[in-house]
Amino acid sequence: MDDNKIERLTKCPLCKSGLFLNALKIKDHAVSDETFIICKCTSCDIRFTNPRPSAASIDRYYDFPEYYSHNDSVKSLRQLVYQTVRKIAIRKKITLINSLVSEKKTLLDYGCGTGEFIHKAKINGWDISGIEPNSKARKLATAKVGENIFLNLDHLPRKQLFNVITLFHVLEHVHQLRKTVKRLIKHLKSNGYLIIAIPNPESFDANKYGEDWAGWDVPRHLYHFNNKAMRAFEEVFDLELVEIKKMPFDSYYVSLLSETYRKPGAIGIKKYWNAVVSGLLSNKSAKGKSGEYSSNIYIFKKK
Repeated sequence: MDDNKIERLTKCPLCKSGLFLNALKIKDHAVSDETFIICKCTSCDIRFTNPRPSAASIDRYYDFPEYYSHNDSVKSLRQLVYQTVRKIAIRKKITLINSLVSEKKTLLDYGCGTGEFIHKAKINGWDISGIEPNSKARKLATAKVGENIFLNLDHLPRKQLFNVITLFHVLEHVHQLRKTVKRLIKHLKSNGYLIIAIPNPESFDANKYGEDWAGWDVPRHLYHFNNKAMRAFEEVFDLELVEIKKMPFDSYYVSLLSETYRKPGAIGIKKYWNAVVSGLLSNKSAKGKSGEYSSNIYIFKKK
């Protein structure tokens, strides 16, 4: 990695503590084969890539056909699994936001990808807006919903407020963590909800696959939050954590990717079987470990 295209953090990106330690070295299996260091804050427990590609130079790490959240097509069995899991997850997301707001339903999906979720939300009576920096994904999203898909927060109407703002597997990608979250909260109505879905580095599958766990996904994933880090997130941004919900289907897809990383030449059917078993064991383990699922949804309320 070119030294001119990296940035080194001297403080924790969440709590601003200067006390953190090198915790792991993780390989980028998807694109570059480069190895990245993950540090762990001794105060808030967040893990973060450091050093990391700058915001201006990270695009090339997203440039590969298997980055499915920027693509609607189905060209492989693994992509079919992803699309199937995504459809199930979207139904659950719609049920969730409908349970929180019943009238004057306004939604901002930050990192909306190809717009599948906000398209379904629009069908369900929500006034929707989306933020998507990737031009290909943004074009696909605009084609689905017809309007209100923006490049970034600078393009969002300054005084526009929302009942719900969602970041589904997006927070871990945001370079300016504190600044971005503070700006999002300003766009949230009083008693509005900020909903964040993130991978869980304390899950069974994370522990099983170790350095090959697909949830690390360096350098695209800049941060990794456990429950302690999310409690710190609640305090830093003066929010109220009202509920943590499980995402049991994520364990299967993450396990499948992890199997691929651990054993690149493994026979297909064996790889899929191992992933199913791992997903089942991960969810079973989570039931006895206070919700340590492969991914969790954190529902915050603006005070």
